[in-house]
Amino acid sequence: MTSIGGAEMVDWNLAVATAIRFVRPGPEVSKDEARRVVAELRRHAKASEEHVRGFTRMIPEGHEPEDTPVLVVDRAGWIKANVAGFRQLLTPLLGRMQERRGGGPTGAVLGAVGGKVTGVELGMLLSFLASRVLGQYETFAPASRELPAGPDGGGRLLLVAPNIVHVERELEVDPHDFRLWVALHEETHRTQFTGVPWLRDHLEGEIQSFLGETDVDPMTFLERLREAAQSLAGARPEGEVGDDSGRSLVELVQTPAQREILGRLTAVMSLLEGHADYVMDGVGPDVVPSVAEIREKFQQRRARGAGRLDLALRKLLGLDAKLRQYRDGERFVRAVVDEVGMDGFNRVWTSPNTLPTKAEISKPADWVARVHRRADG
Repeated sequence: MTSIGGAEMVDWNLAVATAIRFVRPGPEVSKDEARRVVAELRRHAKASEEHVRGFTRMIPEGHEPEDTPVLVVDRAGWIKANVAGFRQLLTPLLGRMQERRGGGPTGAVLGAVGGKVTGVELGMLLSFLASRVLGQYETFAPASRELPAGPDGGGRLLLVAPNIVHVERELEVDPHDFRLWVALHEETHRTQFTGVPWLRDHLEGEIQSFLGETDVDPMTFLERLREAAQSLAGARPEGEVGDDSGRSLVELVQTPAQREILGRLTAVMSLLEGHADYVMDGVGPDVVPSVAEIREKFQQRRARGAGRLDLALRKLLGLDAKLRQYRDGERFVRAVVDEVGMDGFNRVWTSPNTLPTKAEISKPADWVARVHRRADG
């Protein structure tokens, strides 16, 4: 544990316990139905490998990439996995905060606040997210007995069964088609990282550079976390999130140096999310008969959110930016594939230098000109 003033700054175990306690209950299903859902999701995950690899052509024939596990989890399992990932990624940042504490009132206040309060606040945020995530490829996944991961702590695919069942019922779509559709999206992320060996290290390097440039004292960081938790608990009236309501939690703590890094990260995440959306819809017509209906209803659900409090939290946590990443990234991929074909698009995976910039995500023709005309000229 990282500690400040002798007290843990984040009580990770309490974060898990709090999130599990406050997460919304999942949909009502019988034990037999739950077993059928889990078995079907596992089958779809396996079938998606062949569909995604055939469509994307990212993995050469005869080449078998590093294997990473596929786990069908409940909301508590998702929470445990993500707390472990956060702990691994945030340790350097929390260490820097400890170094900056020094003496004086800030250190005294932090010692009083302690890791218990921070753990509760982090747990509240995770309880909000845990009922919304359908699936996730965990790029940075420390292995445990309960949650295995790929070699050297790299990668596992999570499918959150209760959330998938909840959404398929809410949208009133064919459950078998919807489950395969979700699996195609997440398998695309798995293929991205297992088929492009340098991508994980590159992304981790960018994230650690972002955290390494953080110029924020511990009290400011905790205040931002507390604002998000208070919004979740309804401590503020909906829509009244202060003068910074238009900015996300990430944006509120970034320095000028971080803006440049965040721009690169935004471009990469837009590419990855947009590519997954493009693939799931590209594969869909051949294997998911109701893909058009699913996509239309799912896009409507994404756009409307779930009320004013939900919208306020999405903005504070930066989830609105993630929705833009799906949209902008998918447009980029579609435009490039239309221009130079799938093999031409796959030059994006050559090296970090061939990844699109944030500006190129909005202007795909500029990426084509930079990467293709320079290479072919």
